[in-house]
Amino acid sequence: MATRVIMPQLGESVVEGTVTRWLKKEGDTIGELDPLLEVNTDKVDTEIPSPAAGTVVKILVPEGTTVTAGTILAWIGEPGEAPNGGDGSPAAQSSAAETGAKEQEKAAGQSPAGDFLGGHTPGRDKELGFISPVVAKLAREHDVDLARVKGTVNAGRITKKDVLAFLEERSQTQPEASPPPVTETAAWETPGEGDLFRPTEMLFTRPQTDAALKTAPPPEVPAPAAAPSPTPPSEQSVPSQGVAIPVSRGQLVPHSPVRKAIAQHMVESKRTSPHVTTVMEADMTRVARHREGQKAAFARDGVRLTYTAYFLAAAVAALQAYPLVNSSWSEDGIRIHSGIHVGVAVSLGEHGLIVPVIRGADGLSLLGLARAVNDLADRARSRQLKPDEVKGGTFTISNHGTSGSLLATPIINQPQVAILGVGAVQKRVVVIDDAIAIRPMVYLTLTFDHRVLDGYTADQYLEKVVTALENWV
Repeated sequence: MATRVIMPQLGESVVEGTVTRWLKKEGDTIGELDPLLEVNTDKVDTEIPSPAAGTVVKILVPEGTTVTAGTILAWIGEPGEAPNGGDGSPAAQSSAAETGAKEQEKAAGQSPAGDFLGGHTPGRDKELGFISPVVAKLAREHDVDLARVKGTVNAGRITKKDVLAFLEERSQTQPEASPPPVTETAAWETPGEGDLFRPTEMLFTRPQTDAALKTAPPPEVPAPAAAPSPTPPSEQSVPSQGVAIPVSRGQLVPHSPVRKAIAQHMVESKRTSPHVTTVMEADMTRVARHREGQKAAFARDGVRLTYTAYFLAAAVAALQAYPLVNSSWSEDGIRIHSGIHVGVAVSLGEHGLIVPVIRGADGLSLLGLARAVNDLADRARSRQLKPDEVKGGTFTISNHGTSGSLLATPIINQPQVAILGVGAVQKRVVVIDDAIAIRPMVYLTLTFDHRVLDGYTADQYLEKVVTALENWV
């Protein structure tokens, strides 16, 4: 019997999504949990895995179509099998909506059904936390009890690397008989590298397997004769729906859903609130010294300590001192938010940006903020963020300095009233106590909504951020 592929509900407040790209076409064979299509919801692209192994019998929803959760997207079955009620009719879609919740629970790993060892299915496990489809598939193929695997990411989340490390350790004491080959690393299991805002090619290019990496020639070695010829100067690679495609000059490149969402949000923000920007400079000497002294300790906890965590901590301290900056405008008055939820702008390179939110940032230590930054960075790069995780922010930080920018005036993320811009940390000559010195300096900008904040309050806030950074202990 053919299996439905339905549009899942990807967040508590997300009731619809747009099919951006089918990764398989009708007639293609597919394995269980192999990526089948990509769905976009509020700038978040998510890969939807196949709920069963078989053949793509019928695709009902074309690319670019927005549908509600529970809608039948396709059918997976045997070659030539007729979908049962999968003709896309209103009756069939109504039936899908009735069974949508059960299908979503099964796809999320909440159903007891499933042939993974120990009941480990993709989704959120009560004891083990989030289990990705790739991890669950490896556990099934290699007969691994995930309860015995130690997770190393995000407070114990198990990744593919953790499972592979467990298999390697087990093979030394109990070798497996003809283990199946390790499949290609999935995008959501690729660890991020570097600072949070650094553009990454890993987001939209499929990573190589470990064997390929070991045998791949260094970048300076000429490509084999069979490799494609270089792109001529008259052409360039332009992203479309997360894939780089060669286009000629003068060609109209269609907007991706992410680019459309960014454009609409930015234009609306400039039209909504009067933007004013104030600029200050901070000496990062004490922060740099503290970071060098704590990097090893944080690394032992599995956390990369970057400057971003310090900027977050300073911004939160200033928001606590000046709560008016943590507010939003309404026709009835200024709403001062009770919680401090900081959005962190993450660059996706040529594909735009996204702003995941650290909720309850005022309740986190430097270690907690650094861990949250690492988690958001890794999942933003691997397109694993959920739509709810980019909503509800009360303040935003944009670290444009990681690309070398010294000064910028970011656009306010509505309905917030301010955004902090962070430039590159750069050693410069400064005058201290009438003496010339070299210090690591950074330009900080605060772009604010002049309907809510005046220059005096905005300067007080930014001065508090500067003070927190320059007096770090």
